[in-house]
Amino acid sequence: MKPELETVLVTGGAGYVGAVLTPRLLAAGYRVKVYDLYLYGREPLEAVRGHAALEEIEGDLRDTDRLRHALRGCDAVIHLACISNDPSVELDPDLSRTINFEAFEPLVRGARDAGVRRFIFASSGSVYGVSEDPDVTEEHPLVPVSLYNKYKALCEPVLLEAAARGFDPVIIRPATICGYSPRQRLDLTVNILTNHAVNADKITVYGGSQMRPNLHMADMIALYLKLLEYPAALIRGEIFNAAYENFSVAETAERIRRIVATEVPGKQDLPIVTTPSDDIRSYHISSAKLRRVLGFAPQHTIEDGARDLIAAFGDGRLPDSLTDERYFNIRRMKAIDLR
Repeated sequence: MKPELETVLVTGGAGYVGAVLTPRLLAAGYRVKVYDLYLYGREPLEAVRGHAALEEIEGDLRDTDRLRHALRGCDAVIHLACISNDPSVELDPDLSRTINFEAFEPLVRGARDAGVRRFIFASSGSVYGVSEDPDVTEEHPLVPVSLYNKYKALCEPVLLEAAARGFDPVIIRPATICGYSPRQRLDLTVNILTNHAVNADKITVYGGSQMRPNLHMADMIALYLKLLEYPAALIRGEIFNAAYENFSVAETAERIRRIVATEVPGKQDLPIVTTPSDDIRSYHISSAKLRRVLGFAPQHTIEDGARDLIAAFGDGRLPDSLTDERYFNIRRMKAIDLR
């Protein structure tokens, strides 16, 4: 059956989540426009390149005219693009502000002017900063502890204030994503620990006591697809946490050690090495609203994410996983010197 929202613009459609989402949207019958700078290469979308329903647009979020042209004919926007993770943002705060925050309002305005009906914004669970609450809900105060968190938080009211007849915004605050992608990131908690366990013969834990929520890539993609299908009245102006399992970094490391010991020959009894960390973010996210309002419940564990990566390491999809800058946002940002 033909989707009601036929054409979807995915900013960052060649990124870590986007490179998985884009093929799934095409398979579901959507026409897809990918708007991306391709900082990590064009290979992530190689499997669908040339698809009749795919249009790829190389562009910067700050290029308002190009972005407005890309928005023409779109029914929905899934906004993923940003300079992602704290170290990459801190590398050039001025650049990060222009891309992650200042370019957002023109994008929202351009989408509304173009007749876009649904705007899905990937905020971040990290906007909560540090919290001792046992279950952080969407009503919890936002206490960003880095510029990355701050800019995500500042974008949220900009989008909600733009809501109008026929323009339905919804905000997702995802947990830390784990699992395999054609544009792999190995600088996220579960992915870091699995990479170390499989390829460095030890697991390095930075800090350890920080509580971190996790969400498998497959569940993140499933949620984005459902957000295009839900009735507008159900999601209009709403904010949803999106997480599954909340563990301390130390507990996550123990779980990864156990699954690697089971799945990878010769990797039993790997040492866990704990080092200090200046990353103080710690929060336990509740996704009760996501289940109650939308009936959406994640299905995949961090062990599933580790298995995905173990398979990818084993069949050669992730060569030079400890050294290749493509897997590490901060290394790539330093190398390309984006202006």
